Amino acid sequence: MHLPSPAWYSARTKPKHEHIAAANLRKNLGLEVFFPKFRIEKMTRRGVARVVEPLFPCYIFVRCVLENSMAAIQYSPGISRLVHFGGKIPSVPDPIIGELQECFCSDEAITVEHHPEPGDEVTMTLGTFAGMQACVLRNLPAKKRVQVLLDILGRPTPVEVERHAISLNRSILTNLTPLMATPASREILSA
Repeated sequence: MHLPSPAWYSARTKPKHEHIAAANLRKNLGLEVFFPKFRIEKMTRRGVARVVEPLFPCYIFVRCVLENSMAAIQYSPGISRLVHFGGKIPSVPDPIIGELQECFCSDEAITVEHHPEPGDEVTMTLGTFAGMQACVLRNLPAKKRVQVLLDILGRPTPVEVERHAISLNRSILTNLTPLMATPASREILSA
């Protein structure tokens, strides 16, 4: 008789419950769980804060023999359901999980630092210009400042502001995805 072998499956979690679902599956069911995450600077009401974000919000990966664990996984705290298409629950190929695990090799979040670059569109978050849109002209890392081009009274005006007074209008993750695909990414991301 052939025993089914374990495979990776994707589970949808309740919003902001990825860590709870992962902990419950590990502790209560003894399953292997992969939950990649990264640390970024994010603008909050109190200024720039370092936060940990899941790479795949509301999703984690679990390795199991589906026939033996399906009901227990689906009713585990933090889990919404296993990802399915129609009546079929597809497995995630081992090479895909393997590549992700190479980039996110431990349970620790990798730190992603992104400094605004010329041409980046930003929103002013603090001070007199709060809420205004601007375009980055220069990054001034030594001063921890950025020069942006603001439209003041109908005229483009270069202004120097604190780095923490702006928020990028595009996702940092958008830039991280191609970086993870390169062989040198492991060194860059872990530095």
